[in-house]
Amino acid sequence: MSNTIDPGEIAKFDAMAARWWDIDGPAAPLHRMNPVRLDYVVAQIAAQFGRDPRAPRPFEGLSVLDVGCGGGLATEPMARLGASATGIDAAEAAIAAARAHAALDGLDIDYRQISAEALAAEGAGFDAILALEIVEHVADRAAFLRPLAEMLRPGGLLILSTLNRTPASFLKAVVGAEWVLGWLPRGTHDWRRFVAPDELEIALAGAGLRAVDRMGMVYAPLADRWRLDRDDLSVNYLMAATRA
Repeated sequence: MSNTIDPGEIAKFDAMAARWWDIDGPAAPLHRMNPVRLDYVVAQIAAQFGRDPRAPRPFEGLSVLDVGCGGGLATEPMARLGASATGIDAAEAAIAAARAHAALDGLDIDYRQISAEALAAEGAGFDAILALEIVEHVADRAAFLRPLAEMLRPGGLLILSTLNRTPASFLKAVVGAEWVLGWLPRGTHDWRRFVAPDELEIALAGAGLRAVDRMGMVYAPLADRWRLDRDDLSVNYLMAATRA
């Protein structure tokens, strides 16, 4: 067992694996967030590698790793954009769900139940790595980031999304999403594990990576829609980092 994997956290996601692709199920908040999250991911990767995101398969020839891929909500779009896509997760049921869904659409994705440390030990390398909504669930943040830096090829791009540790995030992501609205099972998030952007940037630097961009994701309840907002990182945010 990897020293970054919290078995309790894995159990939570294994329990919801059968409904990963149910837009009204336990992963509903991720389905709502996914379009703007992907907008950012695609734009950042396209800019980093000089690709036209409007092309039919703009990521052809690029290898993309999705760490903590769950059912493949971000992995599948990378494959559709032409990337050689790999998804890893410690939750066995989540990987099974991801494989089954990819097979339905005839997508060639390498899904593996393996830790980032174990994959790095195999000598794997990728042009871009995604770590979306996972940093707040790992047992050791620094130990989690080190193998990602090892697997990121020079000139590559790491994109993370996570939750800021603020009063606003406790009210919205824990009290609102879990206790009041019931969008997520109670106990999905531990606010104490949320990470401020400056803290994450320091942790990335400790792993040999340089943060190059930050972007907030803001939910508008009346419109039931997410938007990207560079000025509001108080709850959900994304960060991009490069390896020299």
